[in-house]
Amino acid sequence: MQDFIVIGGGMAGLSAAARLSELGRVTVLEQEEALGYHASGRSAAMFAETYGPAPVVALSRASAAHHRAAGCLSPRGFLLLGGAGEDAAFAQEMAELGLEEISAAEACAMVPVLHPDRITRAAWHADPQDLDADLLLQGFAREARANGAVIRTRVPVTAISRSAQGWQVTAGGELFEARQLVNAAGAWADQVARLAGVAPIGLQPKRRSMARLPAPGGHDVTGWPMFMGPGESWYAKPDAGKLLVSPAEADPAEPHDAFADDMVLAEGLARYEAYVSEPVTRVEHNWAGLRSFVRDGALVLGPEPDQPDFIWCAAQGGYGIQTAPAAAQLLADLVAGRAPELDAATVSALTPGRLR
Repeated sequence: MQDFIVIGGGMAGLSAAARLSELGRVTVLEQEEALGYHASGRSAAMFAETYGPAPVVALSRASAAHHRAAGCLSPRGFLLLGGAGEDAAFAQEMAELGLEEISAAEACAMVPVLHPDRITRAAWHADPQDLDADLLLQGFAREARANGAVIRTRVPVTAISRSAQGWQVTAGGELFEARQLVNAAGAWADQVARLAGVAPIGLQPKRRSMARLPAPGGHDVTGWPMFMGPGESWYAKPDAGKLLVSPAEADPAEPHDAFADDMVLAEGLARYEAYVSEPVTRVEHNWAGLRSFVRDGALVLGPEPDQPDFIWCAAQGGYGIQTAPAAAQLLADLVAGRAPELDAATVSALTPGRLR
């Protein structure tokens, strides 16, 4: 008998396990053979405090100290680009992200492959940073194990039932028992809820694809910022001497081991090519992940209102990695009955009661 069973060995589950292991005995159950196999391992992770709705921004800001202390951040910067006919979308995004407008020539100096005749406006912010998702994930796993947590892989959950003391979970042909159940199953979180007899939260997984390209024109891309078209119609980001380009799509999907759609990827690469002078001649690798949202776009954290021993850690959307430290801390505070560090309005906007 454990105090907590955490279903899901991605960023959500391992960060929750790290904090909950300070409160009791924890077992993490992951269906795949590796931790962080799905969305957590497929993200072009950035730390941008102003990205997302207000409750997400609050979580991101509260996570900054942990990211710095863990050595997960490195300089990158962010560049927004606009072309002919895109003034309205450019101005709106520049205001939302708190960017400073710069000249097209300054933008081209930052990213030498930008086409000077096609860039009409540009805006910049130095603060967004690269976030080492694997370092963060493994750090949470180490914390959890140091506190006695057991982390199991290759144990897909097939049944969940009530017991006299809490929950029984059948996974990988074994029976696990705990007083409280934490649903950190990513795109599968509503499926886990149904197995447990708990009402789903209306989770919608959405696919996002990525292509890894050789460094354009043989340039050293190491110091380039992340750069993007208005309306998040595409983005590009240096990665290990290569360039990642995403169509930035958000196509609804069922929970599955996601893969890139060739046509969507081609259309996104064409949108990227419209801004640059170097054509895409080769894609070295491509992949996709699922970013899962509820209707208001914020995370769902904490106990189910009428079943407080069923705990949600879900709907991370595109923000789960950068918000993980504060999200896990909030979860643990709510479970322990402690006053959260976040303000009451933010907590209310993140807990599952808002969806009921």
